[in-house]
Amino acid sequence: MPWPSRNRLRTAGAVLAAALVGGGLTAPAAQAAPPGGTLTDLVNPFIGSQKDGNTYPGAAVPFGMVQLSPDTGHYSGYSYDDDHIRGFSSVHISGVGCGLGGDLPVLPTTGDVTETDNARYAAAFRHDDESARPGYYRVGLTSYGGITAELTATARTGRQRYTFPATDKANVLLNAGQSLHRTVSTKVEVLDSRTVRTAITGRGFCQDTEPYTVYTITRFDRPFTSYGTWEGDTVTPGSRGSTAGGRHGAYVRFDTREDRTVEATTALSYVDAAGAARNLRAEGGGSFDRVRAAADAAWERRLALVRTQGGSRTLRRTFYSSLYRSFLAPNLGSDADGRYTGWDRKVHRTAEFGGSAYYQNWSLWDTYRTQAQLLALLAPRESRDMALSVLRIDKEGGWLPKWGYGPVETNIMTGDPVTPFLTNAYQQGLLKGHEEEAYAALAKNADGVPPAGSPAVGREANAEYLRDGFAPYVKGRPHRKPGDSDFDHGASATLEYALSDAMLAQMARDLGHTADADRYAARAQNYRKIFDPSTGFFRARDEHGAFTGPADPAKSEGFHEGTSWQYQWLVPQDLPGMLRLIGGRAAADERLDAFFAYRKLLADPERTAREVWVNGPYDYYNADRYNPQNEPDLIAPYTYLSTGRPWKTTDVVHAALTLFTDTPGGMTGNDDLGTMSAWMVLSSVGVFPVQPGTDTWGLSTPVFDRVELTLDRRYYPAGHFTITAPGTSAANRYVRSVRLDGAARDRTYLTTGELRKGRELAFTVGTEPSGWGTGERAAPPPVGTAAPGGAAGRR
Repeated sequence: MPWPSRNRLRTAGAVLAAALVGGGLTAPAAQAAPPGGTLTDLVNPFIGSQKDGNTYPGAAVPFGMVQLSPDTGHYSGYSYDDDHIRGFSSVHISGVGCGLGGDLPVLPTTGDVTETDNARYAAAFRHDDESARPGYYRVGLTSYGGITAELTATARTGRQRYTFPATDKANVLLNAGQSLHRTVSTKVEVLDSRTVRTAITGRGFCQDTEPYTVYTITRFDRPFTSYGTWEGDTVTPGSRGSTAGGRHGAYVRFDTREDRTVEATTALSYVDAAGAARNLRAEGGGSFDRVRAAADAAWERRLALVRTQGGSRTLRRTFYSSLYRSFLAPNLGSDADGRYTGWDRKVHRTAEFGGSAYYQNWSLWDTYRTQAQLLALLAPRESRDMALSVLRIDKEGGWLPKWGYGPVETNIMTGDPVTPFLTNAYQQGLLKGHEEEAYAALAKNADGVPPAGSPAVGREANAEYLRDGFAPYVKGRPHRKPGDSDFDHGASATLEYALSDAMLAQMARDLGHTADADRYAARAQNYRKIFDPSTGFFRARDEHGAFTGPADPAKSEGFHEGTSWQYQWLVPQDLPGMLRLIGGRAAADERLDAFFAYRKLLADPERTAREVWVNGPYDYYNADRYNPQNEPDLIAPYTYLSTGRPWKTTDVVHAALTLFTDTPGGMTGNDDLGTMSAWMVLSSVGVFPVQPGTDTWGLSTPVFDRVELTLDRRYYPAGHFTITAPGTSAANRYVRSVRLDGAARDRTYLTTGELRKGRELAFTVGTEPSGWGTGERAAPPPVGTAAPGGAAGRR
């Protein structure tokens, strides 16, 4: 969850009081599904568009290259608090914390074209004349005599329909020079009486990046009566082209005195102009309404993979909206002909790696914890292509990514998130035929540092980590490359390196690389190197090995977007060992109770979640409580599974779920490409990836009476998996027993293998905690760690 700009931080602070009040708004055009209605009727794309959830309400299809959505001036595109739309642009990333995308904002206007800055020609709108559903967005613009804009999309095209007043000066402005990030250069060409082409080169995400280019072609359904271009503030009627590094674009004009409707289709390519034209030919046919219906059907198929029974209408709306957002990214990077731009800036084809599509946009520090696992479960075919796409980044760019956008590395966030992402893919069976290729790339990443000429930083502090067992926290160390530095966050980097070492150790042992497995397993214990016995918490160490920063764990330094309180639970590979460090299960349970304000939570879970846990979307530091708005302790509620108090996991998880509502402010923190939404989905069904990078799923009480998962038979032979919890409710939430296909089990976790073989997981619930799952052997076992005698503890 990267930081926003300083100006945006001030804005976030100004609305903090409002952020503490949940559910106070009515969602615009809320789609209420009648009994037996479609699941797309339950989705509210406006959720998260307020209070820095940073989602977008516009039109997209699952994993599409195009996200055609309104921009209001917010750094992630759209804010529900704004009242003017600057344009409908073709690229958006859901839930990011810095400006990104927003390429080619297009806006319908009337009259003479005199303004070229979209902040000045922006059109006013009202929420009572605005609606959205999966694959479709509509808004009435009150400016320019009243114009209705409708948007829909295919995978690689965005379809626009504008209904103008009767006028001979109905314009469509295509602003090539203004995006949500820095625009480096642009080229605009009016090709003929119906077609405009652009090439837009941009760079930057939170910090500087290498530049990248997106190519667009926009085809109108009828000839325009006139056209022109602008450069800076100068508008040139009749001009067919312009190339500049500043603000510039094109306008086209129509006579709508008889036919008031104008349609346009914009196709994208990250390869070249010819690719955009081919994408337009491949996907640009059909009427607007037919494209809209196809988008709706695509979303219905995705949402129908999870069928729920029970729960309130609000819960179902919130759940399916979260499921919807979980399928928005990663995004297609390959054209309809299979070509894509690799990280070597050369053109490649998906046939080179045997994939059906190439994907891009990798917020790995976020998604490796929840969304990667959800997609592996519900979209394994796409997940396989996604994992293979990440391997191509290593092959073509020389190193595995950390936070990739399009064909460039941003180096945002820290640690080693690509390892658990890929070991998860391996454990879920998604890398068949590529296991050794993946292992070689991961081992190179785990044992080295990218060369100076590489844009990647990889494990930036790896030399020190391999030598000393920890990444040092070095204040003010000059950044060698753009992006975040592991040296600025040495303590959390150490924990994340060790987590990744454990997951790689397990993969190495499975593949027969025994010596490597032992080496990585030993390194997985490096979390102990930053444990300070005098405080009983993890603590940063400087380059000389001395503990540094305030001893108070709530004020600790060297942890990325968190404190030692939040990071103390980020040892999923060896929770038994970590619990022993802090005094055993009873002591850990007491500390967890303090962390979650457990007594207050039992008395008033919703108020505790909103007033004790939540401090603000970017208020990461100086805290000794659970932060449900950010990634470092997303797994923390499940730590109670290892202290022998599994009912407390349910208490905390169900309290955290109240933070998700079906209103514009109904997200908890940035969604980060579906990370938070996937947390909501998985926690709601009662099966959660407690050890990211493995095949382990922790259990807690579902919030639905019944959940039916439709699974890909290539990976799950039964094709279905059902989770039942009859009578589950806020009062009736404690597990009394669990059965897998009728067989009783006391373990608080499942493996992917058990999911593949099983058909039904049945919870019996009651009003009081029970003895289920409280035994020493009930909790998930260590992963890839060095057990006594040198063996790896697992299974």
